[in-house]
Amino acid sequence: MEVTSQPSAFHPQEFHSGLMSCCDDVGVCCCGLFCLPCMGCSIASDMNECCLCGLGMPMRSVYRTKYNIEGSMCNDWAATTFCFTCAACQLKRDIDIRKSNGTLKL
Repeated sequence: MEVTSQPSAFHPQEFHSGLMSCCDDVGVCCCGLFCLPCMGCSIASDMNECCLCGLGMPMRSVYRTKYNIEGSMCNDWAATTFCFTCAACQLKRDIDIRKSNGTLKL
């Protein structure tokens, strides 16, 4: 038997919303703007991590790898360095979407 295609689990996905799609969830956007540490703790909690883990490139890379989301560590670094709040909001929106559709892995 010859394998002609990868199983669907190996096809990279994308985040459910774009990096600059803040208007997709205004509540998340406001939380990111006015209380970023609170959002960081919420994201860490959703990912079963310690609140002190932060919102930087490692957390984004772990999440992206866990859900087979397209990108690279270099892209994660650029997003969290130059668009930190937007990157945190994008991650939180994606987590919330996965929670609502039952696909969040703990």
